[in-house]
Amino acid sequence: MATIEECLGALDRLAENLAGASGDLRGAAAPDRSLSCHVTDLDVTFVGHLRDGHIKEVRTVRGTPEQRAEIGLEMTGDDLVALVEGKLNFARAWAGGRVKVKAGLRDVLRLRAIL
Repeated sequence: MATIEECLGALDRLAENLAGASGDLRGAAAPDRSLSCHVTDLDVTFVGHLRDGHIKEVRTVRGTPEQRAEIGLEMTGDDLVALVEGKLNFARAWAGGRVKVKAGLRDVLRLRAIL
């Protein structure tokens, strides 16, 4: 089971990937959206803001936050780490129920391009 520190590290790597994106990927990462990632096995949620191709203002909240983010993800810590490392395919994980997404269709398609 991934630790909180490993999950934060995965989010940092995701932010680095977003910052280094170019072309279509950069466009997918560009929207200004609130973002949350609930790690089910740790019962912790990372809350931040996707802005200018970076995840900013990340904070950790126990359980689920009261306010719903524009893009909400839910998965285990191991799946978060595997997604960011490219070991888990986002579309397959989403279709199989390993990753849950609460977002508009356009945002889901952007996430698919980023992850």
